[in-house]
Amino acid sequence: MTVERLLKGELGMTKREISQMKFRPGGITVAGRQVRVTHVLTEGEILEMLLEEADQGSRHLESSAGKLRILYEDEDLVAVNKPSGLVVHPSQGHYRDSLANQLVGHYRRNGQEVTVRSIGRLDKDTSGILLFGKHAQAAARLCRQREEHIYQRWYLALAAGRFRKSQGKFTGRIGPKPGDPMRMAVTTDGKPAVTHYQVLSQESGYALLACRLETGRTHQIRVHMAHGGHPLLGDLLYGESGGARQLMLHAWKVKCRQPFTGEELEICAPVPREMQDLCRGWAAESALK
Repeated sequence: MTVERLLKGELGMTKREISQMKFRPGGITVAGRQVRVTHVLTEGEILEMLLEEADQGSRHLESSAGKLRILYEDEDLVAVNKPSGLVVHPSQGHYRDSLANQLVGHYRRNGQEVTVRSIGRLDKDTSGILLFGKHAQAAARLCRQREEHIYQRWYLALAAGRFRKSQGKFTGRIGPKPGDPMRMAVTTDGKPAVTHYQVLSQESGYALLACRLETGRTHQIRVHMAHGGHPLLGDLLYGESGGARQLMLHAWKVKCRQPFTGEELEICAPVPREMQDLCRGWAAESALK
């Protein structure tokens, strides 16, 4: 088959992605020689593609030597377990101590200049798994999976109160809270938001939940739970501490497909010790290990 047919049919690459590569020096080569997309491939030939040139994408970021916990990595993506209290990207007051700084530092120490692109986001106080594309094409394909609900995320949460139903969903639209730019709220003119939940265990007026997101609104789980009368433990913005020293919301599991091979991936992040301690002795404690 031709190079173009393989790229489109077998690898699912778009016309734009192929066009970018074929005009890039060394973009599409066979045996080290640049070829046209009309080149007919024969058995034994090795086709190489330069998906992205070194650019300025992450070079402006300063390196950080923080403790990085990588859960999964291949040539296209990396999954990291983010601790509570760490911001994902540099922001005011956090120009060197973000998760992105740590990732860039990790790759530079290994002689690589990787442009990291997060797939979604996590609040500063939320712990757990976060995926990064290691080049533009991988990030674009993972974002497309998210839009098509192929990419799915589950969270563990500790919420106040008792739930009458063992499972359900919140569908309140979410938008900025009038007069309070720091908070979000369920509003009639907000953006659509859907949070599914399952009660894993209920003890002492608190519930351990597994939540799955259909949408990714800012503070979505926190807002939906607080609006439903079940604020999360440790959520000082929408509830109260409840005796917890950190927000009891953990990005627990991600399911997606490897952006080029299509292999199904399921990646889990170990549950923070604080959440395990608060659930010690509960019926669903085993789910946290």
